[in-house]
Amino acid sequence: MTSLTHVELVWMAKRVESWIRFGRIVEEHPVDRSCRIVSFEPNSVFAVVRWVANDYGTVASRIMILRAVSPRERYATLPTIHPGADILLHLSGWPKVEKALRVIDPIEAQGIDPVEVAPEHWRHVHNRLSVNEQVRPYTRDQHKAWLHRRRVQP
Repeated sequence: MTSLTHVELVWMAKRVESWIRFGRIVEEHPVDRSCRIVSFEPNSVFAVVRWVANDYGTVASRIMILRAVSPRERYATLPTIHPGADILLHLSGWPKVEKALRVIDPIEAQGIDPVEVAPEHWRHVHNRLSVNEQVRPYTRDQHKAWLHRRRVQP
């Protein structure tokens, strides 16, 4: 049994589109012209964006920021994510997805890789955007504190 978390990405132009917004892919396997499987190591954080449309327009849009789990660790089961993952953020509907994507940009503008952001910040973003509240920005000081805490805690 592999310890990697596998994500199935489908791309059917103007119908179904899923992509990785950020994350460190360690393996990638094409399935066919419209599908590929990407894999992540345990404990790595990644973002998956999904968009579905029909002849009348957008049917669904979703963003998930997830943490790949280790074997024997608890996880949530999610479609196209195998075996599953720890959900840090899960938002549906284009207005909320767009806001979540706009939260990522200033983090990257500070030179911080979103995969290194404190998990509690992604949970904060989820909670605030879920109820249409303003998100507190992620600061360099907050990031330094998280990196220090991660170093000293096993």
